[in-house]
Amino acid sequence: MFPSMFPLATGQQFGTLPVMPVQAMTQQATRHARRVYVGGLPPTANEQSVATYFSIVMAKIGGNTAGPGDAVVNVYINHEKKFAFVEMRSVEEASNAMALDGIIFEGAPVKVRRPSDYNPSLAATLGPSQPNPNLNLGAVGLTPGSAGGLEGPDRIFVGGLPYYFTETQIRELLETFGPLRGFDLVKDRETGNSKGYAFCVYQDLTVTDIACAALNGIKMGDKTLTVRRANQGTTQPKPEQESVLMHAQQQIALQKLMLQPAVVATKVVCLTQAVSEDELKDDEDYEEILDDMRQECGKFGTLVNVVIPRPQPNGEQSAGVGKVFLEYADIDGATKARAGLNGRKFGGNQVAAVYYQENKFAQGDYEG
Repeated sequence: MFPSMFPLATGQQFGTLPVMPVQAMTQQATRHARRVYVGGLPPTANEQSVATYFSIVMAKIGGNTAGPGDAVVNVYINHEKKFAFVEMRSVEEASNAMALDGIIFEGAPVKVRRPSDYNPSLAATLGPSQPNPNLNLGAVGLTPGSAGGLEGPDRIFVGGLPYYFTETQIRELLETFGPLRGFDLVKDRETGNSKGYAFCVYQDLTVTDIACAALNGIKMGDKTLTVRRANQGTTQPKPEQESVLMHAQQQIALQKLMLQPAVVATKVVCLTQAVSEDELKDDEDYEEILDDMRQECGKFGTLVNVVIPRPQPNGEQSAGVGKVFLEYADIDGATKARAGLNGRKFGGNQVAAVYYQENKFAQGDYEG
């Protein structure tokens, strides 16, 4: 019912069947609506692997509507620009394939789009132009209904996550750069365990490249994070964003403390981004900041000590400058402080709050 086209001059043809001239003309007329653009392919991709993969995932999600057999009839790859045109048997199957945007192919998220020659008005007369809402996207690791918060060019792919990281821990790391509009930790449908990658979108889209640059390549346990825009190649932050990036990178080491197999609560809480080095140079300003911290942070429990390392008068680097250490009488107070202070704003800066090792604090070691 849906015979394949004549082989193209480039690319590879799969399952070619003899066609009648009229049928061939019909196939050519519908071709723009049956082709799918797939971008961001890894260097190892080839025509056969792309065809096989998309035929399998289309079957898994229930996207095949043209009968038994493979949904893909032809693939052309531009290896230099890392994209492919994947031709489906029918217009409806091509529309269903649009739901696969962001799917992981050979370890990389790929973008699935309409080709540039797609004619929406003409395509509407040939078949459905939207994916079937009942597709089983969960069967291939995609989350139905998550596109509202996770769609668009600013969606971020976060790969290389250790499997023991919880959703809360990952969100806390990502929210170092600002609140999220959407977040999805991809999980195994059978076990509910993490698959080691996630997607997110920030409320403030201007921090997208900053977060990608700061987090990409960070070692987390036995893994290395891959963080980039899901639908584009790596984008470097603009020059005016470099200072923001520098502050963000300084927080990563502390954020890693939260991303251990288990977060161990202590009586000491460390705050970053709460104070700047310049604010600590003047004695009166310093004392005022100490008083403010004692009053504000004392609301969560009995404070034993507040330590705010200051810069050296001679200009030499001093450990812990820019951090605030809060020692509570018990773990309950520290736990309430960490929960209440993490993400709050002090002086326009969003604070990150983490537990700090009691023995290091007692030794005056503020480097960690």
